[in-house]
Amino acid sequence: MSSTLETVPVAAERPYDVTVGRGATALLPGLVASSDRVALIHPVELSDQAEALAGQVDAEVLLLAAPPGEAAKTTSFLADCWDALAGAGFTRSDSVVGFGGGATTDVAGFVAATWLRGVRYVSVPTTLLAMVDAAVGGKTGINLPAGKNLVGAFWEPAAVLADLDVLATLPVDDLRGGLAEMIKHGLIADERTLELVENDPAAMLDPASDALAEAVTRSMHVKAGVVSGDLREATSHGTHVGRELLNYGHTLGHAIERREHFRWRHGYAVSVGVVFAALLSRNLGHADEAFVQRHQRLLTSVGLPTTYDPAAYDDLRATMSLDKKTRGDALRFVLLDEVGSPFIAQAPDEAVLRATYKELTR
Repeated sequence: MSSTLETVPVAAERPYDVTVGRGATALLPGLVASSDRVALIHPVELSDQAEALAGQVDAEVLLLAAPPGEAAKTTSFLADCWDALAGAGFTRSDSVVGFGGGATTDVAGFVAATWLRGVRYVSVPTTLLAMVDAAVGGKTGINLPAGKNLVGAFWEPAAVLADLDVLATLPVDDLRGGLAEMIKHGLIADERTLELVENDPAAMLDPASDALAEAVTRSMHVKAGVVSGDLREATSHGTHVGRELLNYGHTLGHAIERREHFRWRHGYAVSVGVVFAALLSRNLGHADEAFVQRHQRLLTSVGLPTTYDPAAYDDLRATMSLDKKTRGDALRFVLLDEVGSPFIAQAPDEAVLRATYKELTR
């Protein structure tokens, strides 16, 4: 098991590095050394770990405990953070650190983006999903009753620290949630990631395995590469697909999350959404049956769901109309012909969508 730290560069408007490896969190004090005050936003369940981390920082640390999960991504918690920063006298030379899962780093990044129109931000993701998804790319935001991530900003972190040691304490279901995004990254851009899962699914659920460490690093390289090529998610068309490529499986996935009131793990919803996308691609005359079956095998091999409630389609279809990729009234899907070969399906026939969902739920 290697202890080497690897750097994944992100060529953003303000370039930054993601440091991946065991013990990466030890770099945090140096990254905020220029700040007199540091706001450390963390989920309430990580309060002890956040206090320990704060003790390593040579600055006045303001600990801000967020509600668990998606409950952190609300206007009320955002306002609480702003009030706390105002009360503590935070200036433009101070820093915000997001320490936690994807929901925490999303809202912490938005706090940093909006306080005094932008202050230094460091992301320290503590879940597999946050490492390979939310922590890379500069997207920050909160949810509204109407949908997920509808309010936010692009705000690149100064650095991301992905410490693989923290994975040892994660429940296996949390690992599975991250693996859904990693498998998605493999499908959109990296055959080697898929091979790692297929060769030894059990190793993907072992936080100490070198195979998982390799897959995490590869996944972060995939996301960094896509983000660097399309920082602001310009509109895609045809086979020219930019940052929207990362939304493979997310159109249905986000709708499932909302229907479940965010009680489903994001990765579980994306897993179902990815299978739906593969089926839709095949039904539109693109992907072949073997590609669809590969999706299902990859996901089920690590214990992820691939189906959903047969009676839910009308609710899900209404929510999909609010998807960020929608243009006007036209629903748009990121789909694949095969691994690494994407295209945009614009306004698919409604009958095909309904039939595809029916097939998903058999």
